[in-house]
Amino acid sequence: METHAEALDAEAQRRLGIDLFNKTWTLIEKADRTREEDDEMIHCAHASAYHWQQVGTQANRARSEWQCSRVYAILDRGEPALQHARRCLELVEANPEVMEEFDLPAAYEALARAHAVAGNGDESRRSAGLGREAAGEIADEDDRAIIEADLATIPV
Repeated sequence: METHAEALDAEAQRRLGIDLFNKTWTLIEKADRTREEDDEMIHCAHASAYHWQQVGTQANRARSEWQCSRVYAILDRGEPALQHARRCLELVEANPEVMEEFDLPAAYEALARAHAVAGNGDESRRSAGLGREAAGEIADEDDRAIIEADLATIPV
């Protein structure tokens, strides 16, 4: 029996992946989130990841894992933040041909942030260093600046 989610065409799945990713980002940036909005942020991130898993590239999947990790790091939940950061890095390393220059340093940034939240200072510093090194390879100045700014916010 086909479920409603499986009945969606690829374009609808892509649109949902994008819209839910953007909604998650809006909630990430909201300074005064309620507990209900924290829950919504988690569910939006996972729903976006689900849709990208159905129709996206490995790069879309890696970026979804990155966003799930960020959400959990913001909520001070180290274990799921690490789980998603590790999966992000795995996807990036296994599929370099479809990644952008910013994907590898972003994966290290997620890992560094997740380790910081989990209380693993040495691993956080190591991952942040790898992220800074990889960010130095980004040709686009704007992309490089975004990653470097993210790395600078990691609480170590």
